[in-house]
This record gives sequence, structure tokens and C-alpha cells, in this order.
Amino acid sequence: MLKKAIAALLLAAPLPALAQPAASTVPAAVQPRLIIAISVDQFSADLFNQYRPFYSGGLKRLSEGAVFPRGYQSHAATETCPGHSTILTGSRPSRTGIIANSWMDLNVARANKTIYCAEDESQPGGGASGYVASPVHLRVPTLGQRMKAANPAARVVAVAGKDRAAIMMAGANADQVWWLTPKGYASYQDIPAPPLVERVNQIFAQRLAAPNPGFDLPPQCAAKDIAVSTGPGKTVGTGRFARPAGNFHAFRTSPEQDALTLAFAAATIESMGLGKQPQTDILSIGLSAMDLIGHAYGNEGTESCIQIDRIDRELGAFFDQLDRQEIDYVVMLTADHGGHDLPERHRQNAMPMQQRVDRALTPRALSEAVAAKTGIGSKDLVRGDGPSGDLYFSLDLTRAQRARVETATLALLRAHPQVEAVFTKAQIAAAPSPSGPPENWSLLEKARASFDAERSGDLLLLLKSHVTPIADPAHGFVATHGSPWDGDRRVPILFWRKGMRHFEQPLGVETADIMPTLAALIDLPVPRDEIDGRCLDLIAGEGDSCRGN
Repeated sequence: MLKKAIAALLLAAPLPALAQPAASTVPAAVQPRLIIAISVDQFSADLFNQYRPFYSGGLKRLSEGAVFPRGYQSHAATETCPGHSTILTGSRPSRTGIIANSWMDLNVARANKTIYCAEDESQPGGGASGYVASPVHLRVPTLGQRMKAANPAARVVAVAGKDRAAIMMAGANADQVWWLTPKGYASYQDIPAPPLVERVNQIFAQRLAAPNPGFDLPPQCAAKDIAVSTGPGKTVGTGRFARPAGNFHAFRTSPEQDALTLAFAAATIESMGLGKQPQTDILSIGLSAMDLIGHAYGNEGTESCIQIDRIDRELGAFFDQLDRQEIDYVVMLTADHGGHDLPERHRQNAMPMQQRVDRALTPRALSEAVAAKTGIGSKDLVRGDGPSGDLYFSLDLTRAQRARVETATLALLRAHPQVEAVFTKAQIAAAPSPSGPPENWSLLEKARASFDAERSGDLLLLLKSHVTPIADPAHGFVATHGSPWDGDRRVPILFWRKGMRHFEQPLGVETADIMPTLAALIDLPVPRDEIDGRCLDLIAGEGDSCRGN
């Protein structure tokens, strides 16, 4: 049964449009038995709306529920880890503590001072070569944790392509948390793989060992089939995801990854009997391939177009399988952030101002320039992960030296034509937490939503909207996200349940609103002073699914 279920979802060819279940009204007071929370990494609101006329599977079904096409990851640091931390906590990164994929702690007792958001740096290892995965940095409870606190029988499960997606959506004390590695799905060090995971990993190994000839080009993708040069002998924009046998990176950077994750999720529901007991269970699913595809190829070529078509079809097959099990489930789908296409393609398509970041803005170059300007010869006066985001000053500086370094760094950055703004830690800390429509927030308010006094840097560098913070696309990523601009902040937020009456709300809402909205469906009280989001009423017309929440 398991092998059949997984094989059915590892699709080798496009599926026809799936029949949708007949609508039947579910009384608002009836609690769903299973919550399915899906995050599609780097699935921007722009992409969701661009391909909406072509959906025929799972995305079509979700588009017939409660649709918020203008959702916001409202903070400034629009990266994977902080984005996932907002989805099922009801809180912005300033409250979750997950300010970025990584930050620096210059006091940590190891040579590598970079802290990964989903690691426990107190354990041996750490850094690029290895770490102990953990939710220890997440400062607030997830929906699953709150459900377990209210009823210990509730099962909390997470399956994702990335560890940070699974961990940030599940939180602590989850029953099962799994993410994809080159050897298959893995979890925390002290959790042995149950028979289900062992079988899934066997099927993964078999699939990886076979080559993939690639995917057919859907008709709606034909106009995207244009090669864009990103360096000598390298182009993107025309790929079909052909993969040689055994290439894990190519498997991961393709629709194959998400197909496997959905197959695993479907098998988990069946194996654990999720949604079949009196209490409500929750399953979070992190579909991570879109992000890797966006980084490797950008989001306006055949690669992205094929990926979205496959997600639509595979989600349809996934929901179709759930329907056959007669589970009363509610689905929420959103994204951890949006994305910005590569500047080379933008310049071909009416945007000549698009450019790559100047290497002078990298932390190493800034350190050298500040050292030359101040005469302070410390090797790492300014540290950071890249040419945007949080910057940290050396702890070896005296108070007077630090003041000189800050003054010099601010002067250099504010004079640079690619820099939109630089805020000091004191400026951000003094700003009130933002309120009101997220589309109207100032840059400082967006920065405040990402700020943590313990983890944030001494300065926050924000580039102009037309600047991609990747200096050289020839040896790695060609496009990225992470900015405070709306292309990276806007994401779709979709809710669907059998019998739900469709409506669309085009005004802005936040991903922090998702958790209290789902909590209200199961009558789980959430103190309003513990979160940043608000409950969204999912009943079209009269009635209120929030019921006072």
C-alpha cells in the first residue's frame, strides 16, 4: 500500500485535471480533524497570480476557497527561516527571535561565529560543515505546541525539503519532524527512523539512482523558453530538469523533490491515521524546491513555469488521495517569502536599471575600507553574511574606536548609490512595533518587525529595490530574495475546506494572521497579547469563523 501510494505521487508525466469533490456544507462549528499547513518556498504572490489562469489541480482547488492574494511576510529580512517562523506562531521575527537564516554571535565559544537558525550551537559541531538541528532558537510556541498543551493526544507532524522549514513550522515537542538529506529523510539525532521512513528512503534511493529525462513543457510555458546569459558559457531560462543518475543536487533542485515530499506526507497521514481520531491533528509540509529553482534559474524562465505546473498537479493528486480516505481536513497554503528574478532577464524585459551589487558593499570590503579610513587595523571590523542585512562590529574595539568605526561605516554606506537606507541598532530599537496595513509600513517599521535586541546586528543595511545582492552569478545563485521590498514580502495565503464558500479579499494581511485563524477553527484560545497576528474570518457573508478570537 505504501509503495503504491508513493509511486502514484512521484509523477513521471503530467496528470489530467483532477475532479473536484462535490461541495457539501460543513457547519462552521464542526472542528476539522486534520490541519494541513503547506509552505511553498519562494512562491511569491506575483507568481501565484501570474499562473492562476492555468491551474487545474491542487492550486485550482485552493483558489476556490478563501483567497488572500496579497498576503505579507511583513518583516524586512525575507528569508526562509524567519518566514517559516511566522506561519504557525502568529508572530513576527521580532517576537519569534528568528531574525534571519543565520546571524552572528561574536561571544560564542567557537571559531565560527555564525549561528544557524535551526541549530543548537551549544552542541559539538556547527557552521557550514555540520550542526545539531534544533528548535532551541524559536522563542514562541507554534500552533502544534499549543494544540498539544490543550490536548496531549494531538499529533504534530512536519515533513519538508529543508530542516529549517520543518523545524520552524513544527516547533518543539512534535511527534515527527523530517527533512530531506542526500541519504533520504532525517530527523533529530536521537530519533531513529521508523519503518515508514526507512521504506520512503528506499524508494528515494531507487528514484535517485535512475536518471530523469526531464519534464515536458506545458503550453503556458512556451513564451518563457528564452535563454538568458549569466556568464561565459552559462545560460538559464530553457531548462526541463533533465538529471543524470545519482545527482542529488539536481534532484533537489527540481519538481522531483516536492513530489517526494508530498508522497511522504500522504503516506504519513495514512500510516499514522492522522485526522482519524477524536482530536485534531496537524501536519505541516514544506515544499522547498521552488526556492532552489528560483536561486539557480530565476523565476521567469521555463524552470519556474514547469515547477509551478508540477506543484499544481501533485497537490491535486495529494488532495485526491485524502478525499478517498474521507478525512475532514482544512488546508492552508502560503510561502515563506517571495523572490526577485535575475537582473540580466529584467534588463531584457523593460527594466534597464536592474543591477548586481557592488563588491565594495561586502563585509570584507567594508572592513578594509573602514580600516583605511580610521587607521584601526583590526581584520574584521565589520562582519556579516553578505552585502545586505545585519552587520556586526568587532568586540575587540574600545568604546571610542567603535564610535569611529560606526561613523565611518555609516558614511561609506550612505554615500553608496546602491544603498537605500542604513539603520543603527539604536534607531530600530527605539521604533515602535508596526501596526496597520503591512503594505503601508515604512522601511524602519519593516526593520523593527525583524529586530531582536540580542541577535540583530549593530547596523542594518538595506539595498535599493533594483539591486540584487549577488555580485557574481557565474558560480552559484543567479537570483535571490531577502529584501524589504514587496516582491519579496508578498505571498499568497489560501484556505480551503470541503463545503467552504469561496471569497477573495484583495487587501493586505500578514502570515502572522494564519495561526490565530486556524486556532479559531478548532476553538483553541490564543491570548492576543502573545502574538502579532489576528484571526481572519473565513466565512463568506454573514457569520464569523473567529467567534470572538
